[in-house]
Amino acid sequence: MRRRGARRPEASLEPPPGYYGAGGEAPDAVRRGLVLDWVVTRRVAAGWRVESRSGSQAVLVRGEPVDHVLHAFLTVFSCGLWGPVWAGLALTNKVERVAVTVDALGQVVTVGAA
Repeated sequence: MRRRGARRPEASLEPPPGYYGAGGEAPDAVRRGLVLDWVVTRRVAAGWRVESRSGSQAVLVRGEPVDHVLHAFLTVFSCGLWGPVWAGLALTNKVERVAVTVDALGQVVTVGAA
């Protein structure tokens, strides 16, 4: 059993054989969309979620932001006892964002986003 918060192994970003046309020609927009679909599906299986998607680009996110309003409310009503929990969550929680693009040659390019 995986412990909570443990990273899942990264999914392969290379599409399966047959996604590219025969003869090695540059893929058209439809094939580039299929390659992007493959990459997005692999990333979603690894725990990412899709934030936005266009024809040849997708922005994927992993992690959830801390709800500071809820934690402030809990800290006030617990007379400060919830404060260390809130501080721990705020320091250890992170949200990762990546932009995945399929270029004109069909290569998958992944760029970390802020």
